[in-house]
Amino acid sequence: MLPDRPVAPPVSTRLSRRHLLAVSALATMAAPLAATARPASALGDDTAADDKAYQLAFTEMLDADRTVRRYTAPGREMLYRPRQLLTAPADAQRVAAWLRASGNPVTFGVGFAGVARLVFAAEADIPTLVTKLRDPRQWPGAPVPVVQPHHVLLGLGNIMGNPGGPPRTLAALPPPDPARLAEGAGVTVGICDTGICRQAGSRHPQWLGGAYLPEVDDEDPLYVHTDVLAPQGGHGTFVAGVVRQAAPGVRLDPETALAPTGVGDESMLVAALSRLSAEVSVVNLSLGGFTLDDRPSVPLANALAAMPQTAVVAAAGNAGVDRPVWPAALDRVLAVGAVETGAAGAVVPTDYSGRGPWVDACALGRRDSTYVEGRLPLPGRPTRLFQRYATWAGTSFATAHVAGRLAALMSAGGLSADAARLALLASPRWHPDYGVLVS
Repeated sequence: MLPDRPVAPPVSTRLSRRHLLAVSALATMAAPLAATARPASALGDDTAADDKAYQLAFTEMLDADRTVRRYTAPGREMLYRPRQLLTAPADAQRVAAWLRASGNPVTFGVGFAGVARLVFAAEADIPTLVTKLRDPRQWPGAPVPVVQPHHVLLGLGNIMGNPGGPPRTLAALPPPDPARLAEGAGVTVGICDTGICRQAGSRHPQWLGGAYLPEVDDEDPLYVHTDVLAPQGGHGTFVAGVVRQAAPGVRLDPETALAPTGVGDESMLVAALSRLSAEVSVVNLSLGGFTLDDRPSVPLANALAAMPQTAVVAAAGNAGVDRPVWPAALDRVLAVGAVETGAAGAVVPTDYSGRGPWVDACALGRRDSTYVEGRLPLPGRPTRLFQRYATWAGTSFATAHVAGRLAALMSAGGLSADAARLALLASPRWHPDYGVLVS
């Protein structure tokens, strides 16, 4: 929740094509892309080794998590919760009867976002059962039921979801430019992520101080123990800083949808969305995941359809493939990929970004931002020590930048969230598989 503040007067969302094209130019008001890029040499000579170690640490963490299962069929990979199946409420009884008749006793758990949850009495092969339940031959003369696994979502990167490389230490950020403090003023961005560091406002007074109302249930636990950071501890704090750099006048509403390990699921995200303040008009989702057979997530589609007055911006994922990532690939969600500056200084696609015609926009994936204090040990590599700032790369951070620029469009043009989204997308696509380039 956020403290009371004046409510901006309503604005018209009926814009001409000429007006849309004119205000879309405001999306390039931030510093040029090349100005924010960090050359590869600044990241050290051991980047590849550190990335490999980070990926190994994340993989080991997932393997040890008894609440996560992997489905590894080539081209159909996904993560899901064991012993759970989601179905449309109208289909729940006949799906349960089918499962029981096939030797899989189930009970009804707590549903959410317009889906029923079936809980298995014992471990079951959920992907195979869902595939069978979706087969029309199982339902002669009757409609096929709506069924899916309970998918796991992660803070996005290139191993089924985690950032492909660790954050890297950074001395500090310069203070906000006083000339830009009006950008995003009067707009609130909701950030559903790992939460935010308890001391984020006091440790980053110029960037995060007074930008949000601290609440206990929004706090990122950060650490595995003592000052040892979890693999994605501080991810939400980093994202918050990127949003504020893109729109220094914006307010934030951080909510916890992921553990500090970077692991969450559809029900956790739905719950985080439900806790957003009514003042939120832009939602940043630097998370997501693959689904079984690339079908849209039913609960996420339901939850976001219930928020018609908001613009939702979501990461396209860092797996470097064209498979749709959800919720980014849902209709009306603005899917964001990542680009980088090449050796000649030109903007080029990254090798890790999700891509395809379903991607709506792109921005630089490497960002410097607010972070936390702590140690990040990596297998076989030196331990990284952080002091409140870091540089990190991924579609998570391209997404946060685009969310901030969307807020800046709203404040500069007097636009609603959806009108600003349409204005941004009125620009020509920079690349067929990466959408509009947002600087």
